[in-house]
Amino acid sequence: MKKGFTLIGALFCIASLCSQTDTRLYTIINAVSAERIEKDITTLANFGTRHTLSDTVSQTRGIGAARRWIKSEFENTSKACNGCLDVFYQKDLVKKGEGSRIVKDVWVVNVVAVQRGTKYPNRFIIMSGDIDSRVSDPNNFTSDSPGANDNASGMAGALEAARVLSKYQFENSIIYVGLSGEEQGLFGGKGLAAHAKREGWEIIGILNNDMIGNITGVDGVVSNRDFRIFSEPVPPTETEEQRRARRFYGGEVDGISRQLARYVHKTTQTYMPEMNPIMVYRLDRFGRGGHHRPFNDAGYAGIRIMEAHENYTQQHQDIRVENGIAYGDVLEHVNFDYAKKLTAVNAINLASIAWAPPAPKIVEIGGIVEPSAKLKWSKVDGAVGYKIYWRDTTSPTWDHHQYVGDVSEFTLDGIVIDNFFFGVAAIGKNGHESQVVFPNKVFR
Repeated sequence: MKKGFTLIGALFCIASLCSQTDTRLYTIINAVSAERIEKDITTLANFGTRHTLSDTVSQTRGIGAARRWIKSEFENTSKACNGCLDVFYQKDLVKKGEGSRIVKDVWVVNVVAVQRGTKYPNRFIIMSGDIDSRVSDPNNFTSDSPGANDNASGMAGALEAARVLSKYQFENSIIYVGLSGEEQGLFGGKGLAAHAKREGWEIIGILNNDMIGNITGVDGVVSNRDFRIFSEPVPPTETEEQRRARRFYGGEVDGISRQLARYVHKTTQTYMPEMNPIMVYRLDRFGRGGHHRPFNDAGYAGIRIMEAHENYTQQHQDIRVENGIAYGDVLEHVNFDYAKKLTAVNAINLASIAWAPPAPKIVEIGGIVEPSAKLKWSKVDGAVGYKIYWRDTTSPTWDHHQYVGDVSEFTLDGIVIDNFFFGVAAIGKNGHESQVVFPNKVFR
């Protein structure tokens, strides 16, 4: 078992791997345009309604016109990068009665743009926004429902991230997607998650963006810096054996989605310190849902990125004035500079993950009744070194780490296993790290 920290390893770390920043990510942040986002949100809102059951024939109104426009925007981005995006519709027929909000048969159509990785083309990190909108009655598919913030903002963010990141090449693949059917029962996410299973895609995770444009909360709080990251603690697909192991070894808040949330939190604090990412230890808002959930249900990592201060008078509301309050999800309530910031948060995390090597599949831990913690892990292709992370058991973030070089095992002398949680991340030659992997095996 390797111990300590060699001088050669330390110098190598300092020279090339332990730098906290990649200047390309600052360039990506600066390339995101509030003006383009405003233009896209305005275009989407001007389709009148984007309800999942709305008109699909008109060229100017309804979800059909909206998804054709989204597809054309992805195709324009692809033309600008010499065909670097594979753009297509992924669709499923949802029959009347499959949920109380499906009052007629409907094709739920997602618009997908895939930027293939150069080394791991079958590994995907996904950014999603929702195409559809609604008013007070979820089954009203004819009334005006501009959905400027919910969720033209998230959709515009995915379009803008594609424009910016298409100028780069990545080892892993990135998917930018507009998902439909969210308001009717998360049908678009279910369809794409099932498609990923059929195609054998290896999903690193999904960053679901749902409402990234409002800074004025219904409680009076105004902030253009705060945003929330929702993540579930452990996958719903865990086995009974895994559940029993957690009782004795920990990991109640260390599932793959929670590690993805921590990754986004750390990257944002490093490159955008003006922003305040708030990790919320919950699948979604209380009793509510979003399009990352179908991916979680399928066993994939998924988080929701959204504004911190919601205004319920501007969500799922008929456009009206009542008791002096203007209701409705209209353009005037969207802060485009804030939407730019959250789009940049997505873009730098997509890039960092897409430039990183795969995470170790196996991480073993030992050191019971010993004065040191011992870790072993499976080495991964593309990694030139590894970091061991640890934190207090009550800490939400990985607060301590040690670079240990290109090895597959290491002993942390003097770190008592009982007092901390541990994890391992792989590091690529460019310094980008995989997500941290919590130990999934124990040895003695």
